[in-house]
Amino acid sequence: MSGKKRNVILAVSFLIFGLIIGLVISSNFDFLSKGFTDEVKISKEAIDILTKTNQAMAEVAAAVKPAVVNISSTKTVKSQGIPSPFFNDPLFREFFGNQFRQFEEPRKFKQASLGSGVIVDKDGYILTNNHVVKDADEIKIKLSDKREFKGKIVGMDQKTDLAVIKIEANHLPVVTLGDSDKLRVGETVIAIGNPFGLNQTVTSGIVSATGRANVGIADYEDFIQTDAPINPGNSGGALVNIRGELVGVNTAIFSTSGGYQGIGFAIPSNMVKIVMESLIKKGKVIRGWLGVSIQPVTPDLAKQFGLKEEKGALVGEVMEESPAEKAGLHRGDVILEYDGKEVIDVQGLRNMVAGTPPNKKVEIKYLREGKPASVSVVIAELPAQLQKVSANVDNTLKGVHVQDISAELRRSLGIPKRITGVVVADVEEESPTEGVLMKNDVIMEINKRKINNLKDYEAAVSKIKSDENVLIWVYRNGGAFYLPLSPDK
Repeated sequence: MSGKKRNVILAVSFLIFGLIIGLVISSNFDFLSKGFTDEVKISKEAIDILTKTNQAMAEVAAAVKPAVVNISSTKTVKSQGIPSPFFNDPLFREFFGNQFRQFEEPRKFKQASLGSGVIVDKDGYILTNNHVVKDADEIKIKLSDKREFKGKIVGMDQKTDLAVIKIEANHLPVVTLGDSDKLRVGETVIAIGNPFGLNQTVTSGIVSATGRANVGIADYEDFIQTDAPINPGNSGGALVNIRGELVGVNTAIFSTSGGYQGIGFAIPSNMVKIVMESLIKKGKVIRGWLGVSIQPVTPDLAKQFGLKEEKGALVGEVMEESPAEKAGLHRGDVILEYDGKEVIDVQGLRNMVAGTPPNKKVEIKYLREGKPASVSVVIAELPAQLQKVSANVDNTLKGVHVQDISAELRRSLGIPKRITGVVVADVEEESPTEGVLMKNDVIMEINKRKINNLKDYEAAVSKIKSDENVLIWVYRNGGAFYLPLSPDK
């Protein structure tokens, strides 16, 4: 075939190929154009449903928002000095004098924080988180109508991270407390608060889980988990159901970035109600006491104790003269039901007992040697020696939590009978004694004054001035020694 013929054939082929491609593109374009120009219709039924949903959510938010307040607090914080060998160097001091010596001294400064609160009584009682107002020198409450009031702490409970504040006002809008036990996973909830100081922010989501414990936020945990966006500043705000009832107080978020990541926690309203009423009436929380040490039911223990499911709480010890001993509970009993409620785990039973008013008679169902049984128990008040307390002071022993030496503590920590005093249960961060006093230390003397119990401890600590050095005598790991404590560490 000559070159001329070959070129003609190639030209014709390219022409035909081009025509085919053009037809394909043209037909697709016509199809797409038709798709763009076709009107997408939304049914009237769908619009009606969404309209009603929008209206309902807006009404709930509008009803609750006036009762959610902004809380701003300030507290005095001590910063550590900056020691440096240069400050004592003669050559350095010759050129600069003593002007830099000020940086060696600890300095005090004001630290501000923001949070939220919920008005639960028309005469000015406000719920919030303990960590929002803890150690605050001044608390300011800003209402939804822009009025501002000075807040006064009625009571705080670190174990649940709840606090009650009072403002001098009346006829205030309130949120009604709902029944958090009726919450179901998947139910719609609305969170209202002041994230990042942005007042009256409303977000919505669902209940992701209930009964969350072992989160590490508080001693008594029974959290509602929600995916309603919660951010810093939402602490103490309202979590409400579709009826506008308070079902939880927002308390924390799970985050690796400091912001919202789809997991937030709220204290359930039924726990809130018990703590709130006790704080308002008595200034502290009165908790119930059964008098048993309990442990989780593991798969191996379930087999050993004849349980079909890994539920309940296994009694490891019954304390002497406790309600449990008087009622006839024994070591090895597995508690399955408490006051008509199923016991799922250790944390659940602990919360139920703590929330029971002293002197109330409850029925406990349990399993003993594979056989079901039940007993009535009169719940007592948690003994003072088993409670952890922190004196409300601003001195060297600020942030130190102690408790009396109970028989159980003496046995578990190996404290000799000759040793009397109070046991250090915890030392908070930024406490002047952090890193000096240790958990499980026994404080036997403060400024050469003998300490026998919590009453002695509180009396001694209350007399210490804010800038006073303190000498304590402690027992630790089998030995006793003196510890000098300084307010500036």
